[in-house]
Amino acid sequence: MRYIPNTPEDREEMLKAIGVSGFNELIADIPKELLLKSPLNIPPALSELELITELKALSEKNADTGRYACFLGGGAYDHFIPSVVGHIASRSEFSTSYTPYQAEVSQGTLQAAFEYQSMVCELTGMGVANASMYDGASAMAEAALMAQRVTKREVVAVSMAVHPNYRKVLRTYMQGIKSEVLSIPYTVDEGVSDLDALSADISSDTACVIVQYPNFFGCIEDMAEAARLAHEKGALLVVVADPIALGILKSPGELGADIVVGEGQGLGKSLSYGGPYLGIFACRDEHIRQMPGRVVGETKDAKGRRGYVLTLQAREQHIKRERATSNICTNEALVALMAAVYMAAMGKHGMREVAELCLRKAHYALDELVKKPKVSRAFSAPFFKEFVVKVDKGMGPVNAKLDNEKIIGGLDLGEHYPELKGHVLIAVTEKRTKDEIDRFAGCF
Repeated sequence: MRYIPNTPEDREEMLKAIGVSGFNELIADIPKELLLKSPLNIPPALSELELITELKALSEKNADTGRYACFLGGGAYDHFIPSVVGHIASRSEFSTSYTPYQAEVSQGTLQAAFEYQSMVCELTGMGVANASMYDGASAMAEAALMAQRVTKREVVAVSMAVHPNYRKVLRTYMQGIKSEVLSIPYTVDEGVSDLDALSADISSDTACVIVQYPNFFGCIEDMAEAARLAHEKGALLVVVADPIALGILKSPGELGADIVVGEGQGLGKSLSYGGPYLGIFACRDEHIRQMPGRVVGETKDAKGRRGYVLTLQAREQHIKRERATSNICTNEALVALMAAVYMAAMGKHGMREVAELCLRKAHYALDELVKKPKVSRAFSAPFFKEFVVKVDKGMGPVNAKLDNEKIIGGLDLGEHYPELKGHVLIAVTEKRTKDEIDRFAGCF
């Protein structure tokens, strides 16, 4: 019972302290019909050695990226993580994943968040960034709420080429406040947002236009034109960006974005079965007071020394709930620290090199795949590290071969887009080798 520290004597002492004679008296208010009539039918406790052996056997049933080559993307990516990220993040100073409530006494934690914000601004081309949010999907939904506050409008226009799960989260947020979500279709030939449809559909009631860069299909959108169309109607442009792609693509800020959000998992965080991840959030200077979350600022103390503070905290914990910019702006301070360490370790040249490797390897993979019978490229727009292919016979026969080769295949788009049944989204990161790509293509 090493994980349950209370001895029978400890239990008796605690029961006596609260004035009950025994455990049964403690639970006397629970209706008798809800109480167990017999012990739970569970196996006996295992020793530590037996438990480790059991869990290891279970884990080996998973197709983990330590043993399998991963070509599955769609929002979470198998990027290389320098060892320095884990070493620094595991130090005792950073062992809490949340910013301390007496934050100013933790100057190291605040400085790390400040550096994270600064690097996010450099990547996105924005004037200010917050100290992170929960994940990419909730960051996007919060950006829509922020745009509504800035413009005093209600309608949110979102491209169908934005991650489908992100759009589901957005609709959940908007449903709660009864705001309309306008869907902008994508072009069937290029795989990018239909800007003609956007021009026709947005109006003076539109708060923001949301596009993804690169989009869910991996295609690179015309951000400058999307920004022009949005701004013509007085709406904001919200860009959901892949931070790795920003190592090589022109920043959203340069192309006219007003708010930039994204998923920061690729910046030094493992896949980890889907979380915890990192919500990136940045905006133009003039909108800072409407930005949700925490902002770390640099200042000087009474002796003129550099110091850091939490500033502009328009959260429900600090002001009246109805005046808060967000009531659910949970952040991931430890994951943001990991992202800061990753970006600092990689530097500008390293970030660009990772992006170039993804770009080249993804294009090599597509070239090899389209040589196979019954496999064709789905969309003509330029792409970064993800692309879509149409497989005439479907992925059923291919998946069995992939498993034998210890390869995790792509994402079946038919699950999210019924019209794209038989289409597969494939991601190629800098970790994939030529041999892995060749074996992957060979399975088709």
